[in-house]
Amino acid sequence: MSTAETLFTRTDPTLGAFSIRPLDPFSDAELLHAWVTHPKAAFWMMQDATLPDVEREYVRITAHEHHQAFLGFHEDRPAFLMESYDPARLELVGLYDAQPGDVGMHFLVAPTDTPLPGFTRAVITTVMAALFADPATTRVVVEPDVRNTAVHALNEAVGFVAEGPVTKPEKEALLSFCTRAQFEAATALTTGVSI
Repeated sequence: MSTAETLFTRTDPTLGAFSIRPLDPFSDAELLHAWVTHPKAAFWMMQDATLPDVEREYVRITAHEHHQAFLGFHEDRPAFLMESYDPARLELVGLYDAQPGDVGMHFLVAPTDTPLPGFTRAVITTVMAALFADPATTRVVVEPDVRNTAVHALNEAVGFVAEGPVTKPEKEALLSFCTRAQFEAATALTTGVSI
């Protein structure tokens, strides 16, 4: 990974270096296909996607004015997928009162046979730190499936407060919010560096 394309870096006190770069829907499609079709990615809702399906979806996302996708690295190895979007224009339109500075977020950790303790929490902390590195971001909004209890616990650990369920076309979601102050209080974060 070249430093020129790195958008954000963070050093986790326990797990080391994390970084984020823009996703390339062509060169990253094969890697993403393996991740999004893995059984552990059931809530990503792409289990039956073909490689061309994944490429098309991420071409669409990276070309969209209000939706972005990023590839995350741990110690220079691809480790997670991150998406940000404008919830006033996508995903949550009409489902809540959007505020200026709201940013929607999705993240997916790569499947592994050798999990590291605390890794997923370090990933979501990195994702949140990257979003709040933009001074325009005042609040992060998420809408995970109501059945995804593991991600609800992670969200709570980094400062999210659940608002309640909302019905989306593809799922019943748990709408949750996290302000910058809530994130900082929950994580006592001091190691994010934006470059």
